[in-house]
Amino acid sequence: MDKLAAHNPESNMGDYDKARSTFRWEDVAKNFEFSVTGKVNAAYEAVDRHVEELGDKIALRFLDDEKEVTYTFRELSVASNRFANLLLELGIKQGDRVFIFMPRSIELYVAFFGILKIAAIPVPLFEAFMRAGLLDRMSDCDPVAVVTHNSLKDRIPRDEVPSLKTLIVADGAEGDEISFDENRTRKGTFEPVWLGLDDPLLIHYTSGSTGKPKGVLHAQRAIIGHYQTGKWILDLKKDDVYWCTADPGWVTGTSYGIFAPLLNGVGTTIIRGRFTAKRWYRTIERAGVTVWYTAPTALRLLMGKGEELISEFDLSSLRLILSVGEPLNPEVIHWALKAYKQPIHDTWWMTETGMIMISNYPSMPIKPGSMGKPFPGVEAAIIDDEGVELGVNEVGNLALKKGWPSMMKSIWKRDEKYREYFRHDPWFTSGDAAYVDEDGYFHFHGRVDDVINTAGERVGPFEVESRLVEHPLVVEAAVIGKPDPVRGEIIKAFVVVKEGVDESEELKSELIEFVKKGLAAHAAPREIEFIDTLPKTRSGKIMRRVLKARELGLDLGDLSGAGEGV
Repeated sequence: MDKLAAHNPESNMGDYDKARSTFRWEDVAKNFEFSVTGKVNAAYEAVDRHVEELGDKIALRFLDDEKEVTYTFRELSVASNRFANLLLELGIKQGDRVFIFMPRSIELYVAFFGILKIAAIPVPLFEAFMRAGLLDRMSDCDPVAVVTHNSLKDRIPRDEVPSLKTLIVADGAEGDEISFDENRTRKGTFEPVWLGLDDPLLIHYTSGSTGKPKGVLHAQRAIIGHYQTGKWILDLKKDDVYWCTADPGWVTGTSYGIFAPLLNGVGTTIIRGRFTAKRWYRTIERAGVTVWYTAPTALRLLMGKGEELISEFDLSSLRLILSVGEPLNPEVIHWALKAYKQPIHDTWWMTETGMIMISNYPSMPIKPGSMGKPFPGVEAAIIDDEGVELGVNEVGNLALKKGWPSMMKSIWKRDEKYREYFRHDPWFTSGDAAYVDEDGYFHFHGRVDDVINTAGERVGPFEVESRLVEHPLVVEAAVIGKPDPVRGEIIKAFVVVKEGVDESEELKSELIEFVKKGLAAHAAPREIEFIDTLPKTRSGKIMRRVLKARELGLDLGDLSGAGEGV
């Protein structure tokens, strides 16, 4: 495999091997005030502690097609203090879950830090979720309040969540709703609730291959990992203009859209609106973006638009491009070198890990198609199903030795699920299959479970299947991920309908819309195939691997446990 030369040997990390050999997480902690005071609040460390030195520096830059709004570190500190005071007035306290269900906006970030300041637990959600998707998560987590926007509030299943007492609504509160906009009149000072490093930080919901979405709880200590990976992988410097394209409803949007830049004293760029190549290129030009963290799907779509479009914009400010979400095709990296005069640095991590674990670093040669090498302070290995480490170029389970600061604290209300990750203690088993080559670079091989990675979003088959079966004409459904050159994978559904039902194209379209309205657009199948029976084990579990193997023309493997439908 070809290697690209190191992009920037003079990066913050410098020599990878030297950094790895001398690294200690204890040394990173010295960059925070909690190392002196013994008490921590992530909002204080990300925002308030910068006010004295960087108070007038832009912390948030919001852009849409019509306007630009900026908040300095000082303004963000004051606004989040006001929101914290509002929450206390409403009787919200430490440990309460507060959902954030908003479009990308300044208000979202103000609410996020206000919630952190009172030591409540923010639960950010992607704005595309529909009522059923919200209900699954809220029923699990029992929020006392939801911060939302007038355009989204009607989706919230308020009458079905007994714990939910308060809606805080931006841009048009009604009735007993609390107006976010009146928050500006409240006191702008607030003493954060001080915590220990292992106290809760936030919850992100992520999909599994079976069952409902699981709430991944992270601890305050996660900010140690966010800070250092922001410094060494994103290579953030004080004068950078940074843009992470991920929504804060996903872990990338908080770990690297909020914490990593702000903890490093670097502002973060926010845009609203659907993806278009012109809008994204215009954002880079308009804001003067220097460091850009995005997804392979977006990069592939941009590649499809060609280099002629790029010539219409000044992208010369860019000095570093990174990618996350699914494996990055080598051809995209080579194209970027030609089109942007920059390579793309792929990164690998999970909601459960909380921070980037394996990466291609600015100071290290890139092997296109590789995940890169483990971050200093992280030990990664390939293990077999018994937990034994495998050798070079042997495919097995990608595992990480527990103990990094951003490792999840628990799975909400599901201790047994949490323990499954550590069935080969002290290894955390990721669920991804991979191998490591003779140079120590890791390579993604495929998913061990059935979670579908579509356009950078993780979708659990069970969620989609459950929604499809709610349709009055559907008897059973099974969902797989099908390889796609742009999205990484698309969702394909196999559907068994009631006897006598016309298996028409119109019904396929109806089912796709049914999933969109119940869950979210990204969770809707792009292909539907009607089928008489589904392959199952004798215990009744759907054998998705059989469907996937048939779809891709692969060997079906061992079917000795199969029952009907095979």
